[in-house]
Amino acid sequence: MFALLSNTWALLFGMLLLMLGNGMQASLLGIRGALEGFTATEMSVVMSGYFLGFLVSSRAAPEMIRRVGHVRVFAAMASVISAVFILYAALPNVWAWGLMRIAVGACFAAVYVVAESWLNDSATNETRGKALSLYMIVQMLGVVAAQALLNVADPGGYELFVLISVAVSLSFAPILLSVSPAPVHQTAKLMSLGALFRASPLGFVGTVFLGAVFSAVFGMASVYGTERGFTVAEISVFVALIYVGGLITQYPIGWLSDRMDRRLLILIMTVIGTLAGLIGIAAEAYVTVVLAMSALVGGIANPLYSLLISHTNDYLAPDQRAAASGGMLFLNGVGAVGGPVMVGALMSYFGAWAFFGFLAAMFGGMAGYAAWRMTRRPAVAVEDTAVHAPVAPGVTPVAADYAIEYAEEKTAQIEAEREAEAEAEAEAEAEAGKGSEQDGEDASEPEPETAPPPSSDAHEKRLSGAGGGGGA
Repeated sequence: MFALLSNTWALLFGMLLLMLGNGMQASLLGIRGALEGFTATEMSVVMSGYFLGFLVSSRAAPEMIRRVGHVRVFAAMASVISAVFILYAALPNVWAWGLMRIAVGACFAAVYVVAESWLNDSATNETRGKALSLYMIVQMLGVVAAQALLNVADPGGYELFVLISVAVSLSFAPILLSVSPAPVHQTAKLMSLGALFRASPLGFVGTVFLGAVFSAVFGMASVYGTERGFTVAEISVFVALIYVGGLITQYPIGWLSDRMDRRLLILIMTVIGTLAGLIGIAAEAYVTVVLAMSALVGGIANPLYSLLISHTNDYLAPDQRAAASGGMLFLNGVGAVGGPVMVGALMSYFGAWAFFGFLAAMFGGMAGYAAWRMTRRPAVAVEDTAVHAPVAPGVTPVAADYAIEYAEEKTAQIEAEREAEAEAEAEAEAEAGKGSEQDGEDASEPEPETAPPPSSDAHEKRLSGAGGGGGA
């Protein structure tokens, strides 16, 4: 672990600063939009722009890197992000914000592709899983820390926008001064949506639904807080707990995923998510309960994406998994573009409670479909499933491909260990069989004949006969 950190600390620290900016922008825009008088519907259009830009750029970024190189792409995209963060405060207009969010989403996708390529280049086959885990942890910690920074200045001013712009600008130094050009990642060709649906209907449908959930939570949580009348401190805690919940549950869910029917685990998680949404509606007046439900929703939504990918991989050949992963990222992006728009429309019509109502409906739909799919075909035996692939909902195809490669390597390693154990057991049984045959041969050899000892009756007769003769 120390060797891994020594090779990647600068990259991870730079990503932490980037995530401070990305994590704060959504929450800050939600609060600032309310101060500017924007409606929930207008803010939903703004928030969905990020996911639209991210969806398009995550596939186009590798080609851009091939043409101009990693360093130039990273520097150019991060510069645009830094500039846009300041322009948010200078141009408080719905359509301007929407266009800028599209640009920010596209730039962050390209930055992530570069960072994930560098991360993979600095890791070995033995440390790739740890590197991916550290990357996900740093991303979540950056978003959580960003929520705390919301409280250091007035959201109605310029200071917070300048702060996140500076954080992004400072991320250049440790990253650009410590990395070298990495091999350009060749993203796999997308599997056709029809083939993906036939392979795993639950993975297909669940990924679309989860994309809507993730973008609704990531993009509209602060809008919900302002509609509810939360203070800035309460909004920051509300958003932070979503990511804290995801950070806590990531490992336990992955551990369970490798030891039980993944469809059953998906069903259990989505039922819990549905209940969390319903409790969030029923206990709307109790801030503490609402905060607890935000942590529970985050604890379900964040690891569920990895679980859906792992479930889909169970029905695919190893050489199909990278292409399927790209298709699922596309489906997740489609759902993510629509999520904020649907939530914003519902909140404008029904009120703030529709935020949790939408989450309950999405989780409930996934739960119902998972239960129905369990009746359509038998489960894959646990020993035949692929190793759980640690993938977060907001990653690019690069990180997803690396996670799939890591899972395949671990699966091959486990299968090799099982084969070695089976061979060892077979050899032990063969040795035991030879030993029992030798024992049987030894037992079948004739023993030398010996005169049987005289019976007690004959002995007594001889004794009595001798005594009678002496008496005569």
